[in-house]
Amino acid sequence: MDKDYLLKITINLYRLTILFPKKEPLRYKIREVGDRILANGLTILMGKEHQSRKVILDFKHDLEIINAYLELSQSQNWVSPFDVLEIQKEYANIKRATEGLAVPEVKTRFQKGGELDSFRPENKESIVQKPEAEFLEPGKRTRHQKIIEILREKDKIQVGELKTIFSNVSKRTLRRDFEYLSNKGIVERLGEKSTTFYRLKS
Repeated sequence: MDKDYLLKITINLYRLTILFPKKEPLRYKIREVGDRILANGLTILMGKEHQSRKVILDFKHDLEIINAYLELSQSQNWVSPFDVLEIQKEYANIKRATEGLAVPEVKTRFQKGGELDSFRPENKESIVQKPEAEFLEPGKRTRHQKIIEILREKDKIQVGELKTIFSNVSKRTLRRDFEYLSNKGIVERLGEKSTTFYRLKS
């Protein structure tokens, strides 16, 4: 991954989405995520001294989100599926190239007599948790948080769309996740049967 490659893929993304219907929200959602990937990717390329936990986590998260958005667009037949596939391959290349990118641990440094005495990791959960995290089910907290982040990006979503992101999780499990989050007052259900959507509760 380098600066020129990031710029090239972002330009290609804009060229692809210009063919989407003008008032289609997905057109602007995809561009927004693509812009964030570009910005965070450039920050990462600047060197370790400029990296932060949030930048790397956001970068990796956005690579998952853009792939899901592109999957959705492919099913709409606005553009050639081969063109969408090419963009997906380019983002997949970026994902592979950055898989080994370590997320810095948040640590506090203590010194004694001018020498390093110890490193004390901060409570990572307290740093990355959102206000609603205390209500999330232990053991499933990470997936629940990711669902909430996706809803912040997408406004509303169906179980089938979410399955493209959590490919190794069954639709039944995802429905149970939504039911749990709904019971906790975090999300709300809209519609019935095949037209059921979920969104964050206002």
